[in-house]
Amino acid sequence: MSFVVVIPARYHSTRLPGKPLLEIAGKSMIQRAWEGAKQSSADAVIVATDDQRIYQAVRDFGADVEMTSIDHSSGSDRVQEVVQKLGFSPDQIVVNVQGDEPLLPSELIDQVAINLKNTPPAGIATLASVLTKESEFKNPSVVKVVRDKNGFALYFSRSPIPQSLTFKSVDVGFKHIGIYAYRLGVLNRFVSYPIGDLERVERLEQLRALENGIQIHVGIVEHDLPKGVDTQADLDHARDYFVSAQS
Repeated sequence: MSFVVVIPARYHSTRLPGKPLLEIAGKSMIQRAWEGAKQSSADAVIVATDDQRIYQAVRDFGADVEMTSIDHSSGSDRVQEVVQKLGFSPDQIVVNVQGDEPLLPSELIDQVAINLKNTPPAGIATLASVLTKESEFKNPSVVKVVRDKNGFALYFSRSPIPQSLTFKSVDVGFKHIGIYAYRLGVLNRFVSYPIGDLERVERLEQLRALENGIQIHVGIVEHDLPKGVDTQADLDHARDYFVSAQS
């Protein structure tokens, strides 16, 4: 099947300034993320950035990179600008891979693209894994999702959903994995919608899709996944992983 990957990358980060260019075992984080995405079945992997430093660094290691507007409020807007500019058709499948996910297994990129292709009613596809820790269930930094019987998202929240008196009884709630596949025509519609009340309250852009009637398919990954890099501890873990892999 045919799909493309776009990796949005911005320089500014509250906790880790210049995050895409931070070094991980001899290479920048954005290069690690790009190399992981290149191991997928994607026809092309493109970095999208609004920062000249990131642009030049990506050019230097030989990847495709596009400059985007500095006014985008989300990675989805940045992805849409790039694929629209490159002239892809409305039915093109586009996968948004975060630039701070250097440990993301490439098979998950293939999985989310295939799930979207095989689920015609869905305009967007994403992934989730089973919640195994009560601390994650209660942690607002861990986004939870509940699905209907056909695998479509009912709601995403930073709150514990579904609410349960005991964590052990929660077997229908999942931990969201922040990777998305879009049909380009749907992505074009999505970025045209104003931010809705649910998105504003939860600070989750995927709720804009649900508020506007776009169905999101949620595939389940059976094993836990490495975290993205949001903190110094996450960065140290990623560095240790790649150092060990090289030894």
